[in-house]
Amino acid sequence: MSFGRWVVAVVSVLLAVTAVPASAAAPAPTALTLTAPGGYADASTNLTVTLTHSGGSPLDGAQVLVERQVAGVWQPAGTVTTDAAGAAPLGQVLRRAARDNVWRASYAGDATYAPAVSPVVAAPLTRRRSLASISVPRRVVDERSVTARVRWQTTTGVPVVGTVQLQRRTAGRRWRAAGSVTTRSDGRVQIRLRPRVDTRYRVRAPSLDWVSADVSGVRAVDNVPPSRPVRLPKGAPRPRVRLPVQARAVGTGANLRVSAIPDGIWDQMTGVSWHRGCPVGRAGLRLVRVNYWGYDGYRHRGEVVAATGASDQIGGALAEMYRRGFPIRSMYRIDRFGWSGRLQGGDDYESMAAGNTSAFNCRQVVNRPGVRSPHSYGRSLDVNTWENPYRSATGLVPNSWWQSRSHPLVAWRSSSHAVVRLMASHGLRWTYGNGDTQHFDAARNGRVVLPRACVAEVCH
Repeated sequence: MSFGRWVVAVVSVLLAVTAVPASAAAPAPTALTLTAPGGYADASTNLTVTLTHSGGSPLDGAQVLVERQVAGVWQPAGTVTTDAAGAAPLGQVLRRAARDNVWRASYAGDATYAPAVSPVVAAPLTRRRSLASISVPRRVVDERSVTARVRWQTTTGVPVVGTVQLQRRTAGRRWRAAGSVTTRSDGRVQIRLRPRVDTRYRVRAPSLDWVSADVSGVRAVDNVPPSRPVRLPKGAPRPRVRLPVQARAVGTGANLRVSAIPDGIWDQMTGVSWHRGCPVGRAGLRLVRVNYWGYDGYRHRGEVVAATGASDQIGGALAEMYRRGFPIRSMYRIDRFGWSGRLQGGDDYESMAAGNTSAFNCRQVVNRPGVRSPHSYGRSLDVNTWENPYRSATGLVPNSWWQSRSHPLVAWRSSSHAVVRLMASHGLRWTYGNGDTQHFDAARNGRVVLPRACVAEVCH
């Protein structure tokens, strides 16, 4: 190459190099970090932004945007300027929902330094200890309601808004959920409770992002009867057969209901209180349901089966016993006591030993084999059978202690007793006097119709 051509080539290269503008050089890479210390909700925390460029050198005087995620949406939280160490703080208040304590930082970059975005960081919440409490009156009259007051707060007295579970426990049972309620902004809420038995209550508060879970102390409510329990004479024996407490009353007042025999109940009756050869069939019988006052002072729901033509009389008498406050020990259908081979029907021995009140039972007379009982026709009613014994052909049943004693509410030995007169007003005759103190027969057209063998004798 000639010297002249070499000079031209060198000059061309120099011109090409000097013609490249400085702005065309690649910006230096940067690194942006963000730290978010945790703590208690509602307290302040200082985020720290750190911006460096190549080699880890701090970037001074750079503006960094910090964003906070609120309900899933990124919103500006503030803009900071880095210092000589490449760092900048940003004060933030921790919120009670963990999802609202999430941040990210971004640096827009310039001609010299490249943009950068920090990883998303979440500030961990430290849960405050919470306290759940419930207060209830110590006693409530059955079928009335009481107000329970629930409170949920932190140990520092800050109200907690959230849903707590009400739990209840009765004798012999485990804790069970009884509903949920949500506390207001003051951390309080009221609940109306209507316990039907002695009940213990507590509330279970769940853990939230900012508070711990808690279970309140236990509060007991004593359910007391609306009426005074029966007081029996000192030394009075208890029934030999113990029955479970019958279901509580339904509706208001006596709430008398007379209906045809439902399929399920007829299935229970068949082979026990009713069987082939009985003088009355399903169509001639009715189910009588009525509320009654128990010896315990509570209202209960009882039922008997009676003949169609006597169900109004029997039901009306039982309803009036309720209205006038005459207690009944129990009122289960006789089928509950099973079949009796001795009686060829429902086991009236067991029913009497329990003090049970019953009506229809297609069986033989107690202690008189082969003689059909008036109860087989569904027109007879036995009331409070433990306190009102029957003088059978072979002796008193179910006990002899009560035979010489009476009681103003539950035992009668005279036709002048208020219960005997009440029954008579409904056409139910205390036919056999002291021979069968528990037994009443429904009159038809003014007459009591009895099996022939029972006309001249006491038949139960």
